Amino acid sequence: MRKKIVLAFLIILMLSMPFGASSEEEYNAEEHFYRGRVLSINESEEQQHDYFTVIEQELVVRLTSGPYRGETITIINTFFAGDPVYDFLLKEDQEVIVVTIGEEGSFDQAYVQDMARDRGVYYLVIVFVLALLIVGRMKGLKTVITLAVTIFLIFKFLLPLLLEGYNPILLAIATASVAITFTLLVIGGLNRKSVVAIVGTITGVTVAGLMAFWAGSIASLTGFGTHEAQMLYFMDHTIDFRGLLFAGIIIGSLGAITDIGMSVSSAAAEIKQACPDIHFKELTIRALNVGRDVMGTMANTLILAYVGAATPMLLLVMGYQIDWLKVINMDIIATEFVRGVAGSIGLVAAVPVTAVLAGYFMGKKG
Repeated sequence: MRKKIVLAFLIILMLSMPFGASSEEEYNAEEHFYRGRVLSINESEEQQHDYFTVIEQELVVRLTSGPYRGETITIINTFFAGDPVYDFLLKEDQEVIVVTIGEEGSFDQAYVQDMARDRGVYYLVIVFVLALLIVGRMKGLKTVITLAVTIFLIFKFLLPLLLEGYNPILLAIATASVAITFTLLVIGGLNRKSVVAIVGTITGVTVAGLMAFWAGSIASLTGFGTHEAQMLYFMDHTIDFRGLLFAGIIIGSLGAITDIGMSVSSAAAEIKQACPDIHFKELTIRALNVGRDVMGTMANTLILAYVGAATPMLLLVMGYQIDWLKVINMDIIATEFVRGVAGSIGLVAAVPVTAVLAGYFMGKKG
């Protein structure tokens, strides 16, 4: 246990500052990032210590991006051996991200920050877009457009305003409402079906946010249940972290609630088309039956998405056989429970609202 504690401390200390930074001025100096390829590894040196082994690799790296593309530099890569978390053993012809400290073009203080992983992400996104276009055709193109607009709203509207200290819950509801309206109007067109789906989805998202706020207040959630939130606190103290937690729940539940809102509304529209003389009450009941079926699968989807993200944490809890009373009162565990259940409640609330609206606007009234 002592060995693990010492090793963990050294790893954290080592990762907290870039190699070669020997003063506060150097640590705060400007960083420049480049893509590079490892041409060769000249030599490796092992330094044996009591509880760990440090390995140094001398790398010859050719820069493949930026204004100094094609230039070759030598970098010392240092890492701990036998640690799968921070084991950074590089090989020849491997793409890496190189960071330099100081003036641009000065490679006196250069180190390998990480392996280059972005190409795999880009290739997967391209395959996803092509699959949408091939299978969905015009609908697939509309889906790509709505996805792009939703991403634009999040990165150009929601996140910047959150950093400026605006109310996270109101921002999340506003962003979700705009994204929902645009998405459903583009995919479904301007008609009663789309309007009903929009109102039902916004209702469900709002309910999810209110439930999260209510349960979070009772459970005294702090908003610091993740390491990212804790790091963000030291960057900016003005952000409302509890509100940020609830805003994340609203955005996280948006997709599933939109699916169920559009499913119920679309089913009601199809029923109306097949039976033009159907009455308001009967159409509402039939739409509600469809919503109940979809609700079961969507609730599972939402809960399983959160469970999948929290699997390592759940394994830690089970592996160390922590008492349930302690587990359920941990901030991070309670946060995940509230996140999943509040989103599911919003999903459930969207079903009857959408069904009643569909029956009212599409069915015949007595």
